[in-house]
Amino acid sequence: MNKEELRALVAQMLQQQLPQANVEEKFESIVESNEQVDDITEINLRKQYLVENPMDGDRFLALKGKTPARLGTGRAGTRYRTVTMLRFRADHALAQDSVFSDVPESFWRKNDLSCFPTACKDKDEYLTRPDLGRRFPPQSHDAIRQLCGQNPRLLLVLGDGLSSNAIVTNGMDCAKAICQGLRNLGIAEPPMLFVKYCRVGASDALGEITGCDCVCMLVGERPGLVTSESMSCYITYHPRPGIPESQRTVISNIHRQGTPAVEAGAHIAQLLQQILTQKASGISLRREGSA
Repeated sequence: MNKEELRALVAQMLQQQLPQANVEEKFESIVESNEQVDDITEINLRKQYLVENPMDGDRFLALKGKTPARLGTGRAGTRYRTVTMLRFRADHALAQDSVFSDVPESFWRKNDLSCFPTACKDKDEYLTRPDLGRRFPPQSHDAIRQLCGQNPRLLLVLGDGLSSNAIVTNGMDCAKAICQGLRNLGIAEPPMLFVKYCRVGASDALGEITGCDCVCMLVGERPGLVTSESMSCYITYHPRPGIPESQRTVISNIHRQGTPAVEAGAHIAQLLQQILTQKASGISLRREGSA
């Protein structure tokens, strides 16, 4: 949303609340005073119920508490309420920002991670050429081998994917929980790296480059209107280009409204123990307690 669109939107909101003569005057006063507007995305949608005079509002609010879906939004005539439309546009803007922005360099430097971009030269090429996000330029192969070693048992990868916000928010908390869980299980802490312009298939390229037994990749999911912070974990045993997607074990919806990052990390560590023991992932993995 550019400056003119924002100006028009605020003016429209004020027009619904003030006489026409006061709209421009009020808007200019807000601009001049640099007045701060409350962050509408901080509203908990599970607790927001905007239907007037409901037949059974308490039961409907209890239902809303089980889902972040936009239920009970009420209406203004035949249209959405202003707050509902603004929240929709704000959540959509957050999703777009997360897709089009990059993970800041400070993230991997602060966490002492080596950064390896895929064959994509920028974000536009990443979004339009998924194939390039699944492989690495030849000149980076030796550096990857030097960091990871030859034929490592396990690699832990953080990739920006389609949501930079997801990795910045959840990536390291989950990765640290995984490493702690592995140490508790007697498994050596794996080499860890950050992949820029990352697709899930980049784990297969890493398997081919290093000869590793298993890759555990934390990657940003495509954001939606519920959250822009959702991360997934893809675990692939014997990763290689062309491996069927059914051979990956996936844990999704890792975020504060789903599975918290630390809780997910503990679960992932246990899964990795099973995968390394059985030497299988995806549909080939026999989960504990299954027939």
